Amino acid sequence: MMDNLRTAANGPVLKIVLALIILTFVLTGVTGYLSSEGGNYAAKVNGQTISRAQLEQAFQQDKIALQDRLGDQFSTLLSDEQKVQQIRRNSLDRLITVVLSDQYARKLGLSASDEQVKEEIRNLPFFQTDGKFDNNKYLTLLIGANRSPDSFAEQVRQDLINRQLMSILTGSEIALPTEIKQETALAFQERTVRFATLELKSIEAQQKVTDKELKNYYDVNSKSFTVPEKVKVSYIKMDAADELKSVTVSDADIEKYYKNNLPQYTQIEQKKYSLVQLVSDAEAKSVLDELKKGADFSKLAAEKSTDKFSAQKGGDLGWMEESSLPDEIKSANLIEKGQLSGVIKLSGGYAIFRLDDIKPQIIKSLVDVRSEIGKIVKQEKAVDAFYALQRKVSDAAANDNESLAAAEKAAGYKAMTTDWFDRDHIPAEINFDSVVQTIFSGNLIDDKGASGTNSDVISVDGDRAFIVRVDDIKPETIQPYEQAKTQIAELVKRQKAEKQLQLESEKLLAVLKEGKGEQALKAAGIQFGVSTVIKHLSQTNQATNVAFTLPHPKDGKSEYGLAQDGLGNAVLIQLDKVVPGSVSEEQVKQYIAEYQYQIGTFMLESLMINLRDDAEIKMGQIE
Repeated sequence: MMDNLRTAANGPVLKIVLALIILTFVLTGVTGYLSSEGGNYAAKVNGQTISRAQLEQAFQQDKIALQDRLGDQFSTLLSDEQKVQQIRRNSLDRLITVVLSDQYARKLGLSASDEQVKEEIRNLPFFQTDGKFDNNKYLTLLIGANRSPDSFAEQVRQDLINRQLMSILTGSEIALPTEIKQETALAFQERTVRFATLELKSIEAQQKVTDKELKNYYDVNSKSFTVPEKVKVSYIKMDAADELKSVTVSDADIEKYYKNNLPQYTQIEQKKYSLVQLVSDAEAKSVLDELKKGADFSKLAAEKSTDKFSAQKGGDLGWMEESSLPDEIKSANLIEKGQLSGVIKLSGGYAIFRLDDIKPQIIKSLVDVRSEIGKIVKQEKAVDAFYALQRKVSDAAANDNESLAAAEKAAGYKAMTTDWFDRDHIPAEINFDSVVQTIFSGNLIDDKGASGTNSDVISVDGDRAFIVRVDDIKPETIQPYEQAKTQIAELVKRQKAEKQLQLESEKLLAVLKEGKGEQALKAAGIQFGVSTVIKHLSQTNQATNVAFTLPHPKDGKSEYGLAQDGLGNAVLIQLDKVVPGSVSEEQVKQYIAEYQYQIGTFMLESLMINLRDDAEIKMGQIE
C-alpha cells in the first residue's frame, strides 16, 4: 500500500505525534539511568518494585512456552547455563516493559475494570466449549501453564489497556483518505507493456581479450584469487544413540522411578460445585431457607443468581481441585455430596455454594505405566551415560594433549581422520557450526599453524559430541597467474560486455523515444514481445517496477524505459496503455485500517523505547 513504513515515519503528521510523545518526557523532567544494586527484588522501575517472585513466575512461564515450541530440543537449551540466564534476563525485560506501559497508561488515565477483564476472559475462544465459557477448561489450562487466575487476569487487564493505548496512537488521522485512495488506485492500476531483451551472454561471447589485459587485471586484483586455508583434522564422535543401545533397565529401576514420581501418575481429587449469588444478605438467607426446604438449586440459580454466567448453567461452576479453589469456597468447608454452605460474604454480594459431586483421587498402577516408565528410565540412563562418557573422554584429551590416543582409549574406539578441506567444503560428518567454529576460529590453529592441542568437548544438538584436533594446515595462498588465467578471462570479458551492453541499450532507448526504433531493433536482432497486462500489486522484478514509473502515454504514442533483469540483461520497456485502478470505499477503509495499525505498532515501539530510555531502572538480584 505505502512503499514502506520508513517513508511514513518521515511524514509530517507522524513526526508531530512522535514529537508530542517525546515532549511528554521532556516536560516531566525525568532523567533515566540504568544502575545495579543489591536488594531483595529483581528490579525497580521508577520506584515501582518487580519482586523476585514475580520474576521467577515469569521465568517459569517463559520456560514452559519455550518447551512447547522447542520440544525435545528444550533439554539441550537447559544444559547451557548462559542460555538459561538469557531467558531469565528476557523475562525480566518483559516485566520491565509491562511496568513502563502500565505507568504510562495510568499517566494518561487508562484503565480496565474487573468486569471488562472478566468479560474478556469469558470471550477467549480457548476457554470455551461449544461456544460457551468452560470454567473447568479455564482452570485446567491455567494450571498447565503454571498461572494463577489473578496473574492471568492482570495480564488480560494489561492487554486491554495496551489496546486503548494503541487506539489512541492510531486514532489520529495519520493517513489522509485522499492519500490512501491514490495509493490504492495505483495498487490496482493496470498497464499494458511489451518487453525486448538484449542479452548480456550473446555480447559476452563476442568479446576478445589479450594476454596484456589479463595480466594487468591480475596485477591489480591478485588478492581476489586466493586458495583458501585448508586443514586436516582427527576427531572422536560420541553419540547418545550408541549409549541408548547398551543401556539396560531393571524392575528395581522402574519401581524406584514410580515411587519417586508418583504425583505424575496421580489424578488429584476433584469436586464439582454450584453457586447462587445474591445482592444482599437478606436475599441470600431467604434463598438458603428455600434450598433447605427442598427447592431446586438449579432453578433458583437460573432465576435469582446475579452471576449471569453460572446462572445460565443452573449455577454450575464445574470441576475443581483443592489447590485451585477460591477462598470463599474453601471457607464453606463442604465435604459431602449435596451439602449446602451457609451464606458466604463476597466482594460483590453474597453466595450459597453446593457440593454437587466428588471424583476421588485415582493413582495409576505400576502395571499400567511400567512400559512408559521403562522408556523414560532408559532414556535418562542413556543421557547419564552419554554425559559420563563426555567427561571421561574430555579428561583424557586434556591430560594427554599431544594426541588423541588417550581419548581414543577412554572412548573405546579409534578417532577418524579427514582429507584436506577448507571452510566452504566441510566433511558432512563434522559439518556443524560449533565444530567448524572450533576448528577455524578456536585455539587449534595459531600463527605458526596447527597448535597441537585437543579441543574441549563440542556438544551438537544435545545428542552428539566431538573432540577435535587439527593435524595439519595449508595456509591461504595467492593463486598463480597461470592457474587463475581462465577465471580472469571470464571476468574481463563480462566487464567489457557489461559496458558495451549499457552503451547499446541506452542508444536503443534514445532511438525508441525519437520514434525511430524499428530499424535499430532489427539491426540489434531483437524485437518487442507480445503485449502483457501488469498490475502494481503483482510487480515482481525491476522491469515491472520501472514500467510503473513511466509517464502515461499521450496521443497514442508509447512511452519507453530501460531496466536490468536478474541475469544482467538489458530489458527495453514499451508502455502502450494505462487503465486507472477502480477502488471501492470499502477497500479504502480496509487500507486505512491496515496502514494505521502499522503506524500504531511503530509508534508504540517508539514509545516503549523512549519510556525505557527515560526511566530510572535499578537492577536487584535476578539469579
